[in-house]
Order: sequence, then structure tokens, then C-alpha cells
Amino acid sequence: MTRRRLLELVGASSLAAAADRAARAEGFPNAEAMRAQAASPILFAHQTPIRIGQAALKVRDLQKMSAFYQHMLGLAEQERTPERAVLGAPGGAPILVLEAAPQAAFAAPNAAGLFHTAFLLPSRLDLARWLAYVVTEEIQLTGFGDHNVSEAVYLDDPEGNGIEVYADRDPAGWVWSNGQVRMGTEQIDFEGLIGLLNDSVPIYTEAPRELRIGHMHLKVGEVAQAAEFYQKTAGLDPTQMMVFRGAAFLSSGRYHHHIGLNNWRSQGVGPRDPAALGLSWTSFETKDAAILAAREAAALAAGGQVEKLASGEGFETRDPWGTRLRFVKV
Repeated sequence: MTRRRLLELVGASSLAAAADRAARAEGFPNAEAMRAQAASPILFAHQTPIRIGQAALKVRDLQKMSAFYQHMLGLAEQERTPERAVLGAPGGAPILVLEAAPQAAFAAPNAAGLFHTAFLLPSRLDLARWLAYVVTEEIQLTGFGDHNVSEAVYLDDPEGNGIEVYADRDPAGWVWSNGQVRMGTEQIDFEGLIGLLNDSVPIYTEAPRELRIGHMHLKVGEVAQAAEFYQKTAGLDPTQMMVFRGAAFLSSGRYHHHIGLNNWRSQGVGPRDPAALGLSWTSFETKDAAILAAREAAALAAGGQVEKLASGEGFETRDPWGTRLRFVKV
């Protein structure tokens, strides 16, 4: 998706025209009222018994990758050493860990591991603000999708790690049938998004404090096997099973999905190279000590490798393709 094509989709032939269009659109009377109405203090994805906490990436160029996530998404470094950088929204929770691995090899395109990390914005208005920002900054985007439960924009970081930036629709409007939520891929309503902006809406300069990782989407060798693992070991419920299409989605607490799984590029592959660049680990968080204990017992029962975390508040295990998973009590 080129910059010109995106501007055409939102009905503008130039950035100036896009700004004029935004200024004429309807909006909230002022920024304070806008934020009060648009943003929930706790995103639904993080109200569930189990949720995604952090993702960690092994990267070759720590400085470049940290600068990219700061520029692209408005994250801030909350911790920095020569070996790693921890990022999150200014004033918000740490969500992304970058681990320096300057000599590591790139993973093969069909290797198991990360498909994308999905950053969840608090509202549709925040997505509109961010989209206008990345267009202005000429950040390369790779795709868009209205998934019925959410609206999403896709891109890659400088080392090829997939990224989704999205906003959920009101969960009251999600359509469920027999325990499965309707999720598709349709054209985004660009005019509706851009129409949310006007002079009273502040431009996007930094990530909203409520920004979190809403879900992780992983490449696996066998979707049915992966779905069984994440159901039994991670304690997630299937929300859409499309094994015949090479995909499955699971969540806690009737979120549309905390984990996505596919074998579109990775059918039949074995364990990933643990030293390769890309996803190092991802964490599941819970406030319930009983849930944490149950997940550890399930991992042990499955015969998986289980290691206590140094903090003493959780453990680490691996899925069948070697993706490291941390379970943490918060």
C-alpha cells in the first residue's frame, strides 16, 4: 500500500487536502470530552482472566529498532542497557522488550514464530489519529482490514517483524454463535476514520497511556495441534476455528482473540531456531494465583519444560515449536 494510494482511499490527493478534510469533519467539542468519551480506562482485552502482557524481540540493531518503535507508535524507553530496551506508552505499562542480538541470523520466512504483534489502541478515534500521523510521516504500511470485531492496519518493522495496530469495536456488537465470534476481513471505512478528526482533536504525538498488546499472532507447523496446546496449557478458549483454512483463534473471557495461529507459510515446519532473530518470548498475565498454578500444572502434565521466573511470580514454558511463553502473576 503506497502513500499515494492510501491518500486516494481517504479521498484526498495531498496531505494538505487530508488535513482540510479532517478539519471540516464532525467531532467532539473539545479534546478533554473526546478522550473521556472515546477511551476506556481498562481495555476489554485486559479485563479478562488471562491477557497478553509483553512481547520480546531479538534484534540486530537495538538503537535502530528502538527508534523505530518510538517514532512509529509513540512509545518511550522505560529502561535501557547495552543489552536491551524496554518500551511502553509514556506513563503506561512496559509492553515491548528489545533484546540485542547483533550476530544472530534472520529466521527463514517459513519458520515458526511471530506472524505479528498486535498493538491495541483505546479507541477508534485513536486509530484515526495514529493513521493520519503515519501517513504524514510517510511510514510504509502493508495492509488494512475491517475484521468485524476490530479495525486494523498492518506494517513491518525494519527487521521484518510483523505489526498490527488496531482498535476494537464495542464488544456489545460482536456477533457470537455456538461459542464462535464472527471475524472476517473487509475494506476499512477510511472516510469514517478520517471523519473523526477535526481541529479540536489533538494530533498524535505519543502513544496513549492505555495502549497495550491486545493479541499475538503466531506461525505454527500444525494449527490443530497448536490450538490444542494453547487451549490445554494456556487455558484459552477457541473463538474461531478455521483449521481447514490454516488458522485458529483463542482467548480468555470472551475476547475475540488473545492468540492467533496460522500455518499459511509454515505448514509442517519443526521447532524454530532459538538463537534466530524475531520473537524471543511473550507473556500471559493474570491477577489470580489459582489460574497461574493451574497453568503451571497443565504445562507440567503436558511434559513441557517448565522454568521458574527469577521474579518468583511465574514460570516459562514453550509451545511445540519452541516459542517461549511466560505466565506471570501481576
